[in-house]
Amino acid sequence: MTITYPFSAVVDLADLKLALLLNAVSSRVGGVLVRGEKGTAKSTIVRALAAQLPEVQVVAGCRFACDPAAPDPGCPDGPHEPGEQRAVRPAALVELPVGASEDRLVGSLDVERALTEGVKAFEPGLLAAAHRGVLYVDEVNLLHDHLVDLLLDAAALGTCYVERESVSVRHAARFLLVGTMNPEEGELRPQLLDRFGLTVEVRASRDPQERAEVIRRRLAFDADPEAFAGRWRPAESELAGRIARARVRLPEVRLPDARLRQISTVCAAFEVDGLRADLVTANAAIAHAAWHGRDRVTTEDVRAAARLALPHRRRRDPFDAPGLDEELLDRLLEETSGDDDDEPPGSGADPEISGPEPDAGSGADGDGGRQDPAARSPRDETASEREVRNRADRPELDAGAVERDPGKGPDGQVERTPGKGPGTSQVEPDPGAGQVAAMAAPYRVPRLEVPGVGEGAAGRRSRSRTPRGRAAGSRQPEGRLRDLHLTATLLAAAPHQRQRGRTGAGLRLRPEDLREVVREGREGNLVLFVVDASGSMAARRRMTAVKTAVLSLLLDAYQRRDKVGLVTFRGDSASVTLPPTSSVEAGAARLRSLPTGGRTPLAAGLVAAAEVLRVERLRDPARRPLLVLVTDGRATAGGDVDRAADLLRGTASVVVDCEGGPVRLGLAVRLAARLGAALLPLDSLGELGSVVRDYRKVG
Repeated sequence: MTITYPFSAVVDLADLKLALLLNAVSSRVGGVLVRGEKGTAKSTIVRALAAQLPEVQVVAGCRFACDPAAPDPGCPDGPHEPGEQRAVRPAALVELPVGASEDRLVGSLDVERALTEGVKAFEPGLLAAAHRGVLYVDEVNLLHDHLVDLLLDAAALGTCYVERESVSVRHAARFLLVGTMNPEEGELRPQLLDRFGLTVEVRASRDPQERAEVIRRRLAFDADPEAFAGRWRPAESELAGRIARARVRLPEVRLPDARLRQISTVCAAFEVDGLRADLVTANAAIAHAAWHGRDRVTTEDVRAAARLALPHRRRRDPFDAPGLDEELLDRLLEETSGDDDDEPPGSGADPEISGPEPDAGSGADGDGGRQDPAARSPRDETASEREVRNRADRPELDAGAVERDPGKGPDGQVERTPGKGPGTSQVEPDPGAGQVAAMAAPYRVPRLEVPGVGEGAAGRRSRSRTPRGRAAGSRQPEGRLRDLHLTATLLAAAPHQRQRGRTGAGLRLRPEDLREVVREGREGNLVLFVVDASGSMAARRRMTAVKTAVLSLLLDAYQRRDKVGLVTFRGDSASVTLPPTSSVEAGAARLRSLPTGGRTPLAAGLVAAAEVLRVERLRDPARRPLLVLVTDGRATAGGDVDRAADLLRGTASVVVDCEGGPVRLGLAVRLAARLGAALLPLDSLGELGSVVRDYRKVG
């Protein structure tokens, strides 16, 4: 028997523990998304929680874990009679691997029984196995989008619907959904983020004593798991009992109208989309009250719920990191607590129960760093509304315009050099000074595609053969038959019927007749940006437009589920500013802080790009690359540009021509011809109405 690391032995991670426990108390909270850097015990604590959930009674032999006290009337293994035999088993922990298929997740036709017994039988998937337990998805951001959609729909409805391969099945699927992800490997779409009830950001402690304690406990567990678990068994038993008591208390917890208005006010002030945030916050607050032994929801419960339910719903731009202004939250709660008809926080708590220790400075101890009401002026009464309104009136703050143009003041006006009147120009900055240019709001760009048909990871950019999509043909299966093409199978078998001795109405089939569907959809590509950050760009104040254009292309890559990389060149060399990654957000962050100035080593940039693509072909040969070169074509340092460009011939490429001014040398046009690349003028990139589809490869 495998011994699980004890939940109570996990050091710190108070917010994560609380989020998991609230979901263990109430299935209506909607699951937890755990975001954090690698090596922060995300998987360990999820598996530890599953071991503390109360055992469940099931109908013996039911593949869908029906509750004998209230069996699912639509259970495919039912109907279940009241006197059927019962069984008791631990709450299930089901792990969904990243490479799982749709059949494995929702279930499908049992092909073996259909062929051997001639019956139409349903083979349950992982959603059925997770019913009344925990469904854990590690690296949920790497899961295919259509699987995430199916998963979150089932979690929200508590029911799994299967309509495929002549099978029509509905079964209950209520489970505690936990997803973990490392943001460095890519983000979930905001629409999918919203479907998770709570979210927690996890980072490893920077306190040497806490880090040492983590290692000390882990080494002790690895040395003797049974002895280590035994030392923590009393704490684990108390935790399991407290979860069970909170579940019993949950239906009795009352949500007063004052607290409901407080929840709605907070959600409206933070401008979250839709009403799911209000509902999740209300359910989480009720669960929090039950966890602390209260029979009614208090402001303390609302605050704890809002801290976990709202951060990932505050994103206004795909490149925004989830977060919550806790100072604003405290002010909103204080401003709406005047009609508080609750008992003081903690007055209804079970004296034998104590919740997880709050983080230092979190405000969950009743003070929370809130401003003393007696010290507030009348103006402060509407500070929250003014703050939210000011942010809403300045969307550029969320659009990536973090840096200020060196030639403008804080208010956006051009700063004049003393002694110069209106109409005079500023002195250009030193091209080698390494200044940081600003960025404006991104805009829609044309869709750039790699020619041909690939077989890479599912996405939304280039044509590809994928498991999902429109039927584009048929082929003989390689291995197990997954998607039968009935018409092609019949056509393959028809010419051989007389030879096989067919005399009746039945069709004689052989394994070699079987054909499967070839589906064509879209794939994600590796989009490698090679950006000229030299003084030839910055001196003309073109870098703001360049960075905005690249940000727009990054946003397009985010929406099309691409991997991205960023190579920049300035001074005497080129550097891989961002190695290829699925985290487009990381690319936007590196772009914002990108310095400009110096000479233009164009050849070095091309050589660096060729090396990045060479390595990536070895790592991920199925993912096809698209090179986006942003330059004016000038080269004032480095080696031979033509020889460097030849290293990239045959790669689907786009050259964004940044040359400006009345006199144009056409260097970028010549470079695009050498690369066999499409040419897009920078000034018209956001205005193009046509879609760039075809790139001629020059051999």
